[in-house]
Amino acid sequence: MLLVLSLQTSLRWVIMLLLILSSSSSSSSLPRRREEEAAAAVCSQADRAALLSFKVRIVKDTTDILSSWTGTDCCAGGWEGVECNPAGRVTVLQLQSPANRGYMKGTLSPSLGNLNFLEVMVISGLKQITGPIPDTFSNLAHLTQLALEDNSLQGNIPSGLGRLSSLQSLALAGNRFRGQIPPSLGRLTNLVQLNLARNFLTGPIPPTFQNFHALQYLDLSFNMLSGLIPSFVGQHLHNLTFIDLSNNQFSGQMPISLFSLPNLLDLSLDHNQLTGIIPVQVGGLKSLTSLSLSNNHLNGHIPASISSLQNLWHLNLSRNGFSSPLPETFARGIPSLLSVDLSYNNLSLGTVPDWIRSRQLRDVHLAGCQLRGTLPSFTKPESLNSIDLSHNQFTDGISKLNLTSMSSLQSLKLSSNQLKFDLSEIKLPDTISLVDLHSNQLIGSLSRILNNRGSSFSFLEVLDVSNNQISGGIPEFRQGLRLKVVNIGSNKIAGHIPNSVSNLIQLERFDISRNQITGTIPTSLGLLGKLQWLDLSINGLTGKIPTSLLGIQGLRHASFRANKLCGEIPEGRPFNIFPAAAYLHNLCLCGKPLPPCRGKNQNNKQRRMTPEI
Repeated sequence: MLLVLSLQTSLRWVIMLLLILSSSSSSSSLPRRREEEAAAAVCSQADRAALLSFKVRIVKDTTDILSSWTGTDCCAGGWEGVECNPAGRVTVLQLQSPANRGYMKGTLSPSLGNLNFLEVMVISGLKQITGPIPDTFSNLAHLTQLALEDNSLQGNIPSGLGRLSSLQSLALAGNRFRGQIPPSLGRLTNLVQLNLARNFLTGPIPPTFQNFHALQYLDLSFNMLSGLIPSFVGQHLHNLTFIDLSNNQFSGQMPISLFSLPNLLDLSLDHNQLTGIIPVQVGGLKSLTSLSLSNNHLNGHIPASISSLQNLWHLNLSRNGFSSPLPETFARGIPSLLSVDLSYNNLSLGTVPDWIRSRQLRDVHLAGCQLRGTLPSFTKPESLNSIDLSHNQFTDGISKLNLTSMSSLQSLKLSSNQLKFDLSEIKLPDTISLVDLHSNQLIGSLSRILNNRGSSFSFLEVLDVSNNQISGGIPEFRQGLRLKVVNIGSNKIAGHIPNSVSNLIQLERFDISRNQITGTIPTSLGLLGKLQWLDLSINGLTGKIPTSLLGIQGLRHASFRANKLCGEIPEGRPFNIFPAAAYLHNLCLCGKPLPPCRGKNQNNKQRRMTPEI
């Protein structure tokens, strides 16, 4: 799964880079020529003043970029991120956090709208630049690229941006923009790339977008957009290669015209409220490499025409209402397929299809597909990166899966089945980062999987074996483990919590509830500075809640209920934000949010009654 996400992200960045390089000829001169021009130029005083006005508005700069903005000549090459033409006019302003480290805190100065010859403005990844986009930006008549991504900009997207008739790339993703997308953007008929993702935009896709005849890249994902997906997307935007409308509130049926785009490589419509079927015309997307329609309300049969998609490598149709049977043509089609997710539909597959078991796949996700019998064996296990066969009816052991041959496996999910095997006998590849085996009938101890020195497990980050029949104790945790989630709740584990739990310095979630664990809560637990979730409930723990836990400032959930704990609950954050239910059914816990401790209450009364001298 991690590898596929990485591949998808890489593909998107490659597409974006190619679009910018191929379309922005006026803003992509050779670096050597730009250096020669900058060296010969003398900075315009008006442009220098505009840049310095921006610098004044940045109250903190941990990137150190603006520290280079000194001297009278902004075109001499010393002002980082600034480039000029031979006449000494600023044409490029490119400010980005180096390797995503550092930030700038402040607002965008309206004076940047006075850079009359500016062709490229990139102010991205600086995180703490707030406030609106100044209206003066609509004066930048020569601008071909405007990128203000991954800041904290607010307000509405200015309608005046629609006057930037030369604009070829507009990227405002990763901010806090609200309101509707201004219809005036439809005037940007030269636009090749539009990215408004990860904001709080509402309303429909403006009808004026049908004017984007040159558009190749469209990303409106992770907003709150609604309404129908317009049919003009397929009718007029014939150059599109990338469409991402995922994680919105689009409804209705997918327009058939959407499946007539000859150059489309990536189509993501997942996490919406789409209804109806997948039209058979999906087979017309001859260039398609990735199709994601998960988490909608789609139904009917999966069309056989998908089999004709020769370049498709990623197919995600999970969490819909598709019904059996799967097309027989899948056995002969989709030759490039690497990743398939059909989880949580109305499919009743019985067994894993041969066309899945025999292929060289990276990801196989068939959770909730009514699979039965023993776990499958894969013909080419070495290629598998992620397996999810959870919420099925598999029985018996795990040996048939042949995990030791899966030399690339990173994620294994087999939860909510009826598997029976000894956990101490499991052999996992060293590459594994996530293991989810909860809600089965596993026995044995945790020693091998948590602390086997014969196998590094150096990448293991998530372990969930809750709701089984595991016994024994919690083993010592050696240094070097990367565990972020440990959930061993609802088992038969006894003994104490080892002091070496402090070695899990990356731990964010620790759940040992509903076991038979005794002893005291180790003070070393307070050294887990990244912990957000702690559940020690329904055990036999004794003693006090250690005050060292006050050091876990990011703790959002904690439960100590139904133990044998006694004494005063530590005062202060994070303990004062947890409800009383988190501490109930113990021996003698007291103090906020429970009733005050008796001795302390009496002392407080005495102090109030003692007259001041």
